[in-house]
Amino acid sequence: MEKNLLIELKNITKAFDGEPVLRGINLDIHDKEFITLLGPSGCGKTTTLRIIGGFEDPDSGDVFFDGKRINDVPSYKRNVNTVFQRYALFPHLNVFENIAFGLRLKKRPDREIAEKVKEMLKLVNLKGFERRSVSTLSGGQQQRVAIARALINDPEILLLDEPLGALDLKLRKDMQNELKNIQQKTGITFIYVTHDQEEALSMSDTVVVMNNGEILQIGTPQDIYNEPVNAFVADFIGESNLIFGTMLEDYKVRFSGHIFDCLDKGFEPNESVDVVVRPEDVDIVAPEKGMLCGTVSNVTFMGVHYEIIVDINNYKWMIQTTDYCGEGEKIGLYIEPDAIHVMKKSEYSDMVGDYSSYSEEHEHLSDIVEEDD
Repeated sequence: MEKNLLIELKNITKAFDGEPVLRGINLDIHDKEFITLLGPSGCGKTTTLRIIGGFEDPDSGDVFFDGKRINDVPSYKRNVNTVFQRYALFPHLNVFENIAFGLRLKKRPDREIAEKVKEMLKLVNLKGFERRSVSTLSGGQQQRVAIARALINDPEILLLDEPLGALDLKLRKDMQNELKNIQQKTGITFIYVTHDQEEALSMSDTVVVMNNGEILQIGTPQDIYNEPVNAFVADFIGESNLIFGTMLEDYKVRFSGHIFDCLDKGFEPNESVDVVVRPEDVDIVAPEKGMLCGTVSNVTFMGVHYEIIVDINNYKWMIQTTDYCGEGEKIGLYIEPDAIHVMKKSEYSDMVGDYSSYSEEHEHLSDIVEEDD
């Protein structure tokens, strides 16, 4: 079912001290959508969020809300609330009063406030915490109070700027699930900013990958992971083996000295391309049965699987497998056509290397450990 278009950003530009931060951003955000702006530090994702919230003005371009241009509408008049990485709770107020703060400002009746706070506490799993001092709460509990305080005003949109950045790994995972559940229960549009790819993939309906003030790709988490548009997206989202190749014809690509069947088409004959093969999509076989052969240079146990670095014609590949291989072992690699994704050359093609630095780092770390022993 088609969701209603809620926000439109049209040709948004922004510079700070003459340095461009946003370079013509165009983005549609739909009602009830969980959309994540993902990218490295300085890519423009937080500035985009702040322009939507009315905390920054674009240098050029337009922001539309429900079809109306809102460039000149101040932040407090936009039906938007924000949750920051620093929760900015009021230390002198208890949990109840922190959550009730927005309704108190609006001079709502006490009975309505009590009912709404009770509803919010249930939503964020803090029932029974009403009288607690916020200073006695854990980071995850404080985060939930901040979310409840933002949601109690019934915003159409909730902006979340790296809200889980201060939490430890396990708590982050718990809160990722919590936020997705809250978004689905409330039906509020969530616009989320993070540099954490796993967070973006696990929570979002739509992921917007940004770099250098530009949007590189918009799609579902599955699209972004399985069909990256260029080397930057492939490298930024998860682990990737990125190899230079040649598209011989439709469904035939040559890389690493072998011709592979693939599912890609629409390239020029013999066009130079970038090829991505995810580490989990490679099967290890006996050397004589492999399409490619190489020597294992590094093995790291990751709990559920091993990360194996394989030297193939002086190019280091990463393979993720549950099968153990020892260092120095010769192995064959078998790659199915649907494990190969072919991309057009881009400005990012030469920025990505192999996994030689990965194995060198591990060797360096093991040297340090031995010295400490």
